[in-house]
Order: sequence, then structure tokens, then C-alpha cells
Amino acid sequence: MHASNIFHLGVKELRSLLRDPVMLFLIFFAFTFAIYTGATALPETLHKAPIAFVDEDRSPLSARIVDAFYPPYFMPPKMITRAEMDARMDAGIDTFAVNIPPDFQHDVLAGRSPTIQLNVDATRMSQAFTGSGYIQTIIDGEVSSFLQGYRAYRTPPVDLSLRARFNPELNKTWFGAVMKIIDNVTLLSIILTGAALLREREHGTVEHLLVMPVTPFEIMTGKVWAMALVVLAATAFSLLFIVQGLLRVPIEGSVTLFLVGTALHLFATTSLGIFLGTFARSMPQFGLLMMLVLLPLQILSGGTTPRESMPEFIQVVMLGAPNTHFVMFAQAILYRGAGVSVVWPQFFFLALIGSILFALSLARFRKTLATMA
Repeated sequence: MHASNIFHLGVKELRSLLRDPVMLFLIFFAFTFAIYTGATALPETLHKAPIAFVDEDRSPLSARIVDAFYPPYFMPPKMITRAEMDARMDAGIDTFAVNIPPDFQHDVLAGRSPTIQLNVDATRMSQAFTGSGYIQTIIDGEVSSFLQGYRAYRTPPVDLSLRARFNPELNKTWFGAVMKIIDNVTLLSIILTGAALLREREHGTVEHLLVMPVTPFEIMTGKVWAMALVVLAATAFSLLFIVQGLLRVPIEGSVTLFLVGTALHLFATTSLGIFLGTFARSMPQFGLLMMLVLLPLQILSGGTTPRESMPEFIQVVMLGAPNTHFVMFAQAILYRGAGVSVVWPQFFFLALIGSILFALSLARFRKTLATMA
């Protein structure tokens, strides 16, 4: 009867979720539009940055430099005068304004070191930081190519052969799509289980469950497997149809293996959602708890910033968080095509962390029910 009770309680949770249009919309949005926009609109990406040139040299070299800037990284360059440069920067029209001085080509051919002035609107922080390096690299490359026709070209003593593994196009969409799925799996699993508990408390159905021949273990397990199943199905849909289908992100490893690991992660995060739900008395309180817990989990998990760049104390502490191991095995499977022999430690730790969180949540859940009885 225990297994039957758990199954029927889970079905009850699924039926309750189907009658909640807000939650259904949240699930649909989180695994469709949120994945697409998160992958294609990364803030650090340099895309169509407005740039203008003040060409006071009017030489073949200066024209060559201007022609080297084109979409998608930069907008087609605008030719302006020195008098217009400051006004356009003050108005926020241009992010970059390049001033090529007179006799620039003559000084380059004479072996001098002329200076090109680059004005940057630093209020556009992401484009300013990334674009400055792009501009310097493009100008250096054009000057070097121009000089090859006038001087004997000397082969550099060391030639760097770049091979980008796992993302040969250096396409940030590939990274953003998968990481957005990882973040939303954690977000939705905690929200759904916590909201399911609070919904029963607000509607008074918890009292009905207390007079039925079911145990707290069965009630909690029914919520865990039902909400985990919903998030797991949404994850598989998003990975197959949004990431691989719409965004055309190649998946190197086994999707099935990833979903198995995701199920272990959901075991931990849904238990965490129940735990937080026992402390909150209403949905607004639960939202505040979510901000206190979810933001550190996602920021310090290694998905946004590599764990190696964090303080050692943070690295050790975050080993107790399920997100850390989820990010590690997800990147290994989906990016690098890793198998069970590589990711089994993360699977083991997720099962261990999930068991601990489930036991803590069950103890807290029983205490909450006892106070209501």
C-alpha cells in the first residue's frame, strides 16, 4: 500500500499543477523562451557595436583599417569629423570613436610609432571592455598585412596554432543555452515543490491528508517524484527541440546519461524545495527564501565563473551544494562527451546530498504536520 499511496499522491500533485495556469506558463516559458533569449543575448557578447572614424590621413592604409570593421561585431563605420566626435560620444550615438592622425601611413612606413586615438563610451561596460581588445587586434593585423608589401616579412620565431576544443566556433550561444537549462532546472524544481506544499496549506487540504491513512513520508515522496517528473520532462523537451533543434547546438555526449544525472539532481533540489516550504508561511515569504538560497547556489556553482577562480574556502563549502556537481557532470557530458567512467563521482555525491536533504526535509515536514494536527 505504501507504493500505491505514493503513486496516487503524486498523481494528485500533477492534477493540481494542471489546474494552475500560472505555474504551467512559468514552466513553458522557463524551458522555451528563457532558454532561447538567454542563449542568444548574452550581455558580454560584442554584437553590432556602433563605431565611428575620424580619418585625417586619407591614405590607403587608413581606408584599409576602416574597411576592416563590419558586422556582426561592429556596425558599418560612420565617417565623421573631429568636431563631431565629442558631440556624438556625449549623445551616446557611438560606443567607439577612432581618430587616425595625419601622415599616419607615412610614419608607419618610416618606421616610426604613430598613435591612433580610441575613444570609448565606458558606460556600456560589456561592449567597452570586449570591443577595445577587438579594435586593437584588428588594427594591428591590418597594419602588419599592409607592411608586408613594403618590407621583407620576417616569420615570427613561434607560431601559435589555436585549436578550440568542444566549441570550435567559439560560439557563446552553445555555452549559454546549456547553462540556462542547468539554472532553470534548479529554479523550477525548488519552486514547484515549495509551491505545492504552500498551496495545500493555503487551501486547507493538508488537514484532509492528516486524517487519511497516509504517512508524512508518503506525502512528501509523492510531491518529490511528481514535481521532479515534470521538470525532467520539460528538460528533455527543451534539450531536444530548443537547444538541438532551434538553436542547433551540438550535444557531444549521451542525452540519456544527462537525464539520469538530472533525476539525481532533482531528487536533491525537490527535497530542498520541501525544506524551504516548511519554513515559509506564504508564497511571498517563500520568494524571499528563494532569493537567499538560489542566487548563491547558481552564482557559486561554477556555471558562471570557474570554480578554480573562487577562494578555496568557497570551493570547499560549495561541494556540499547539489548545483556544483550538477554543473560539473552536465558540462562534462553535453560539452565533452564524457561517459559514466568520468561522471560517476558527481552522480554519487548527488545521491548522497539528495539523501541528506530528503532526510532533513522529512524531519522538518513531520514536525510541521505535528504542529498542525
